[in-house]
Amino acid sequence: MHICFLTNEYPKAGFPHGGLGSFVKTMAEALVKNDLQVTVIGLNYTPVDETESVNGVHIIRIRKSNVKGLAWYFNSKNIAKTIAAIHKKNPIDIVEGAELSLAFLPKIKEIKYVIRLHGGHHFFAEGENRGITWWKGFQEKRSFKKADAFIAVSNYVKSHTATYLSYHNKPVEVIFNPINGQLFQPQEVAIEANTITFAGTICEKKGVRQLIQAFPLVKEKFPDAILNLYGRDWFFPDGSSYMKMLKATELPKLGVFAKDVVFYGAVPFTEIPNAYAKAAVCIFPSHMETLGLVAPEAMAMEKPVIFTKLGPGPEVIVDGATGWLCNPHHPEDIANTIIQVLSNPQKAQEVAKQAKRFVLEKFELHEIAQNNIDFYKKILLY
Repeated sequence: MHICFLTNEYPKAGFPHGGLGSFVKTMAEALVKNDLQVTVIGLNYTPVDETESVNGVHIIRIRKSNVKGLAWYFNSKNIAKTIAAIHKKNPIDIVEGAELSLAFLPKIKEIKYVIRLHGGHHFFAEGENRGITWWKGFQEKRSFKKADAFIAVSNYVKSHTATYLSYHNKPVEVIFNPINGQLFQPQEVAIEANTITFAGTICEKKGVRQLIQAFPLVKEKFPDAILNLYGRDWFFPDGSSYMKMLKATELPKLGVFAKDVVFYGAVPFTEIPNAYAKAAVCIFPSHMETLGLVAPEAMAMEKPVIFTKLGPGPEVIVDGATGWLCNPHHPEDIANTIIQVLSNPQKAQEVAKQAKRFVLEKFELHEIAQNNIDFYKKILLY
């Protein structure tokens, strides 16, 4: 079986990437180990065409078009040409991409097209308190019509997306994203007392602003607390930095506590486990998630984890048993949950051990890879 993933975010040394890129890399390499062929096609980070093979995955990065107003057309055309050329030499069975990815691709009849619901434009519009952009909304609806099947990474993203978009009576399967158990596992390192660690894009929907607002309340109880923020910056439509906005508007409100909020920026994915290992508690107070791998990755490392009570939070964490859930819109609730964890280190470790067992059962890579293979085989019969 030959699987072709469509993504512009496949990890490349020296360039930041998000959770989508991490997922595709983890899944692609797992499929290769199961004797499947895997090709990844996407636009390059730099203005050149590049091809490479890494751990058995064939990666094709296409130079982006710079034609103003029509870049989307030429980019889609080049991706389509690449798919057709590969299929002619080495037939592709499945093309898989995120919600918008199929909008302008012509379909090849021998190929089945799958959309994996990572969180599309309609899905996140609510979490970001914005309206639907006509152009992106049009693309997403067009893309959904072309899909032969869908994979949802949580029950929540499946049901919530259905309130905006139709699956057109096509097959929809819920398969969790896997975690990299070799990378995310307990480490024998010294835990830095009262260290609170966040990892993810520094943006509004990840709850970073409310987390910073909660920090002074934590400092009242734990004066030596440190808040570490790992992740790439996010930019407003006008190009301004969200991180700079936080430093200009939120940090001054903290007074002397501001020095204990540390922005590390984007760091290599392989450095994140070390950041988690040193933390007393890991927290991810997202306003909206499709699933969110950061929480289960930290849980796999046997860390006390606080996640959002919204969306798929209860699918990932049993509150008080495998971690804690907080209201990401309320700084007071975020602070109280952090204080609860830091105040009860023995309980925190008991919960963390239970979390590891839970995560290894629910997010184990080999089993999830096999679930994906079984689904691919099933839709090839349609």
